[in-house]
Amino acid sequence: MSRATSPNDWPRHGGQPRDMLARLGLPTGQPVRDFSANLNPLGPPVWLDARLPTLWQGIDRYPDPSYRAAHQAIAEAEGLDIGQVLLTNGGAEAIFLAAALHAGRRAVIVQPTFAEYARACRHYGLAINELFLASDFSLDERRAGEAMREVDVMFLCRPNNPSGTLIPRVQIARLLEAGRAHGTCLVVDEAFIDFVDEPAESLVSLLAEHPHLVVLRSLTKLYAIPGLRLGYLLGSPETIARAAERQMPWSVNAPAAALVAPLLADGDFVTRTHAWLRQELERLTPTLTHLGFDVSPTRVNFYLLRDRYQPQATDELLSFLASAGILARHTHNFPGLDGRWLRLAVRSVDDNDRLLAALEAWRQEQGEGAS
Repeated sequence: MSRATSPNDWPRHGGQPRDMLARLGLPTGQPVRDFSANLNPLGPPVWLDARLPTLWQGIDRYPDPSYRAAHQAIAEAEGLDIGQVLLTNGGAEAIFLAAALHAGRRAVIVQPTFAEYARACRHYGLAINELFLASDFSLDERRAGEAMREVDVMFLCRPNNPSGTLIPRVQIARLLEAGRAHGTCLVVDEAFIDFVDEPAESLVSLLAEHPHLVVLRSLTKLYAIPGLRLGYLLGSPETIARAAERQMPWSVNAPAAALVAPLLADGDFVTRTHAWLRQELERLTPTLTHLGFDVSPTRVNFYLLRDRYQPQATDELLSFLASAGILARHTHNFPGLDGRWLRLAVRSVDDNDRLLAALEAWRQEQGEGAS
């Protein structure tokens, strides 16, 4: 299989099985297990089915334009004042609002990462610099501090998509001090932080000391409800007020907004998610390594994978897995990865076993075995 000539030849996001199968020249109706979308296989929560019919009772009225109930639930869950919270139409709107705060100015994006940061910056006319993580996906703190000196805002994903890695909180705190010195805002996307089984890893508590910090969150990944579009932006009251001025009115529909409080109250669901993820990562990582694959040191529900013996054959591996009914996420549109890795979600035990079997078949076909 030949490589694409441009990242634009590939689907922009995961979770698009028909588009990906068509790109690989396979029947679009072929059944596959979709490892390309980073959603929780335990969700949505079981109570949601019973709750949904009641949510439609208010669709003949406009939502509360202030979304006060949702804002209050988020503020209580995060330990913040209600004025530090802005409900958004998924994490994507939060990203675009963060970029809107710096329209026409200069940004640096820590790569490889989610493509929507660059898209939002381009939309609002920000000039973009790029800062690349090291080969082990760690952040060079000195270079990051220097990069902040030249821009107005830095976009950083933590845990990072696509590597699943987590830049240490203490390192972010030092980066915030550099941002304070240079007058640079730090926007940190914590869309996947709820998968990390250490609540203290969140940066929310740093908001009190750092008004130039903006934290973005998503409720769609953990609760597996991407069709409902729920996210939020956290920051200083001044930042939130400025972002609210730039937000379209009623950007979140009433049924989605009504789910914020019960979702955040479901602590048992989060506990079960952590137990599942811990068990599967402890099982998957050593097995994948033994089979001869490099795996990013992930802390969440997805990881990067590369054939250690044939790192140049990533597209062939992608096609092989798809033919076996396993759909992985290509990385052609992640700057710095350029298609050399695959991103895979951590799914159910049965799905993960199917993946391992397919990767073992690939290893046998290539004629190289793990020692």
